[in-house]
Amino acid sequence: MKQDAVFVYSPQFSSYSFNDHHPFNQLRVDLSLDLLRKGDYINDSHLIQPRIATDEEILLIHDKVYMDIVKRAGHGEVTKEVTLPYGIGTEDTPIFQNMHEASALLVGGTLTAVDYVLEEKARHALNLGGGLHHGFHARASGFCIYNDSSIAIKYIQQKYKLRVMYVDTDAHHGDGVQWAFYDDPTVCTFSIHETGRYLFPGTGGIQERGQGAGLGYCFNIPVDAFTEDESWLYAYKTAFREIADYFRPDIIITQNGADAHYYDPLTHLSSTIRIYQEIPKLAHELAHKYCDGRWIALGGGGYDMWRVVPRAWSYIWLHMTEQTNVSGAIPKEWLTAWQPYAPVNMPITWEDPTDLYPPIPRRIEIEEKNEKTVAKALEIIRKHSKNSHYFT
Repeated sequence: MKQDAVFVYSPQFSSYSFNDHHPFNQLRVDLSLDLLRKGDYINDSHLIQPRIATDEEILLIHDKVYMDIVKRAGHGEVTKEVTLPYGIGTEDTPIFQNMHEASALLVGGTLTAVDYVLEEKARHALNLGGGLHHGFHARASGFCIYNDSSIAIKYIQQKYKLRVMYVDTDAHHGDGVQWAFYDDPTVCTFSIHETGRYLFPGTGGIQERGQGAGLGYCFNIPVDAFTEDESWLYAYKTAFREIADYFRPDIIITQNGADAHYYDPLTHLSSTIRIYQEIPKLAHELAHKYCDGRWIALGGGGYDMWRVVPRAWSYIWLHMTEQTNVSGAIPKEWLTAWQPYAPVNMPITWEDPTDLYPPIPRRIEIEEKNEKTVAKALEIIRKHSKNSHYFT
C-alpha cells in the first residue's frame, strides 16, 4: 500500500560535520524529527533508512578527480595545497574525517527518496539531510561537497525519463543546480532568494534564464534585503504557480532552506515562520495538480537551528501528511529535552510573536521593487501565454 509520505533518516547524518563551531550543523535534523515525534506527528513506520550513493551515481554530476580528492582529503592523504583548488579546506568547507562517506550518505538519502516516490511506495518523501545546492562539478562551495539535488535530477532523467521542476526557497541562490541544467529544457529551475548584491553566492539575477535549448527554463526571483512575509509570499506564490503551469512537470523537488527568517544570522531577510507554513502548502498543492502527488522535499540552509529550523522543517512533514491544524503551544517535552543545550530561549509556540522585529523603514519601496522583479522574471512566460492565446 502506498504511503502518503516517508521521512528519510539516519543518525549517521550527523557525521557530515565540519567542526564544532561551523554554522552548518546537522543536529537540525534531529531537532526537527524530535519535535515531530514529541507532538505525535510521526512514528517509526514513516522512517526509512538512506543508502550510500555509489561512485557511479556521484559521477552523474561530479568529476572523478574531484571525487578522489574528497576521498583522500577525508582520509588525511592530501594537503590543503592540493585540495584548495577544489574548494576543500576553505573556511566554508573545511576538511573533516571520512567526508566522502558522510557526503555519499546524504546523496544516497535523496536517491532513496526518489526511488520511494517513483517506484510508487510513497507519494511524497522528505530528506532533511539533503539540499546541498552549492556543490559544483569539480568544486565544493558554501558548505556543500556533493550536490545531492543535481545528482537526483540526473538520476531521475536517466532512470525514469521524467521532466523535473526544482524549486529552491533557500535565502542563498541555488547556483549549483542551476548551472548543472542551464542548457537542459527537461529541467526547470526556480530559485527565490535574497539578492546577490549582499549575499553569497552573488548570482541568481533575473537575467539568468538558461542558454541554448534551456533558454526559458531557468527562473530567479532575487528579493531585496529586509523583505517581509507579504512581499516574499507574493513573489513565491505568483512565480511558482505560473512557472509550474508553464512547464507542467512530472515531478517536483523542493530545496527547503530555512534561512530567510529574521533570526537567521547569515542572511538579511525579515520573514517569519509564516512563510514556512505556506512554502510546503503550495508545493503540496501543485505536486498533486501537475505530478500526481510526486514531490520530494530536501533540507538546505538554516542557521538558527534552535528557534527557526525545527518548526520550519516540521511544517514540510505536516503538509505532506495533511496534518495542517497544528498551532499553539510547542510540545513541552521537546522544550524540556532541548532547552538546556540551547544558547537562546526556544520558541514556546508554533507561531512567531507579532512584534518579532521593529518596523522596516523601506517596506513600501522593498515591496514595489520585488513586484517589479517578479514581473520581469516572469516576462517570458507571460509573453508565451499571450502568444499561445492569440493563436488559439
